[in-house]
Amino acid sequence: MLPPPKSRPRPRGLQSSAKQRILAQWRGVDVTPLEIAQKASARRVGDLVPQVLTGFRVEQRRSDAEIVKVWNNLIDPNIVAHAQPVGLNKGTLFVNVDNSVWLSEIVRYKRKEILERLQHSFGSEVIKRISFRVG
Repeated sequence: MLPPPKSRPRPRGLQSSAKQRILAQWRGVDVTPLEIAQKASARRVGDLVPQVLTGFRVEQRRSDAEIVKVWNNLIDPNIVAHAQPVGLNKGTLFVNVDNSVWLSEIVRYKRKEILERLQHSFGSEVIKRISFRVG
């Protein structure tokens, strides 16, 4: 036969119900202080979601997706086939072009038109410049 479990003294100021005392005896450990501490540190999910979304940069990714969507619908399909926006940083839209021939063509003849169309859609404060690069 097993000896009866030893009960540990409870910290002062904590009230326990009969159920909690029986569970503490059965477990051999009184976890009431731990349960109280966990309840105190628990936070609502609604309070945590904005912090998590900030870590994932959801707004940045949403704006990047919107730029790609507008790019595909607004720009000449021949250019879209060879150039895609990859990011927006401090008012500069970065666009990767698949080869240097198309890069030269776009920079020489289409850069101003593309910039004007995008500024018309998003505003001149959002997209101030376009940087094309082979990539």
